[in-house]
Amino acid sequence: MTKTWKSIAVAGLALSLCSPADARDRHVLWTVAGKHNTVYLLGSIHVLRASDGGLPDVANAAYADAEKLVMEIDMDDALAQPEALAGTMQRTAMLPAGQTLRSVLGDDYPTVQKHAAEAGLDLAIVDGYAPWFVAITMMAIELAKRGFSPEMGVEQTLAARATADHKPIVGLETPEQQFAVLGSLPLQQQKHFLLMTLEEVDEVDTELEQMLSAWKSGDTRRLESLLSEEFNEFPELYRPLTEDRNRAWLPKIEDMLDDDDDYLVVVGALHLVGHNSVIDLLEHAGYKVTQQ
Repeated sequence: MTKTWKSIAVAGLALSLCSPADARDRHVLWTVAGKHNTVYLLGSIHVLRASDGGLPDVANAAYADAEKLVMEIDMDDALAQPEALAGTMQRTAMLPAGQTLRSVLGDDYPTVQKHAAEAGLDLAIVDGYAPWFVAITMMAIELAKRGFSPEMGVEQTLAARATADHKPIVGLETPEQQFAVLGSLPLQQQKHFLLMTLEEVDEVDTELEQMLSAWKSGDTRRLESLLSEEFNEFPELYRPLTEDRNRAWLPKIEDMLDDDDDYLVVVGALHLVGHNSVIDLLEHAGYKVTQQ
């Protein structure tokens, strides 16, 4: 999961950064003290493998303590009606009338077609869809080949648990808002995003393991380092994918800090490290944020 792969897989990674030595006993989990409650902030990886060992004990404890579970989108609705979520994504991804993927990609179409064929995807099936949707589809295919699945990811694991426990789940944004982040990029930038994604396939395995190792050890400095190169190359993706959404979420998290209930907020780890992360914004707003 190099560059663009990392941003999507953990968006869907500063804060008070710790050194690799300090990170050994830490986790991608923070607590924020409210007036009468605690808000936990857990950095998620959206797709994991069965062999990755599940959630750390501190995350399970935070879930047990929280009266409400908060996620980027309302995951109990998504789990109950996955076809509706897929339909929303596909509608958002449709190209304007008169345009096709082939026409948008132009001379780069044969290159994309070659990569897609190697992955087992017939580009003709997605010819009416925007480049960002094709990039996401290609990511999903490559990650599935390596044993990664959303069902094993942090969000779906916790959402399934909350549904069984009848614990309320709240979304910070709607699926339409989430998909619009990539859909709002100009088509030439989407094309750039797709081509970058395909170029990085050969490097995925090494950086996947590096990212997972940093996530498991709570090494926020390493997580930020793994992502910084990407956003130097594609800054136009960073702002709408992370900073704009972080700022939109901040008032909602501050409202939680005025409540009596404890909350577990689960967002892509990308949103909790780096400049203008949720952690950074909360600290600048005067809240004490502690990494666990």
